[in-house]
Amino acid sequence: MGNPFAHIELNTAHLGKAQTFYAKLFDWKIKPYDGGNDYLAIATGKNSTGGGMQESPMPEAPPAWLPYVLVTDVKKTLAKAKKLGAKVMLPYEPIGELGAIGIFTDPQGAPLGVWEQKKRSKK
Repeated sequence: MGNPFAHIELNTAHLGKAQTFYAKLFDWKIKPYDGGNDYLAIATGKNSTGGGMQESPMPEAPPAWLPYVLVTDVKKTLAKAKKLGAKVMLPYEPIGELGAIGIFTDPQGAPLGVWEQKKRSKK
């Protein structure tokens, strides 16, 4: 079966407080991703979906967790979602050397992210 959940992300107004809370609650290892402090990576253990947390890019939005589904093509998935009645909130956005994301809300208003992992060349 395809398209598993690939990543879960918390958008919050208080990143430090969220980091402390979840690290203590679940014993998660939470540390800055790629040396910066803007995005924190969450390691939840073996055989689990990874995650992250960040200051909300939309300050007016309430704090919330956002799951991401693995897809082969973000642009095609967003176009299909839109055709099915979704509203695209974040169009295709490259994430460095890792891949790309997009975010939409379904016809009932529920948000969901999609994640396209960058294809690695075979050596």
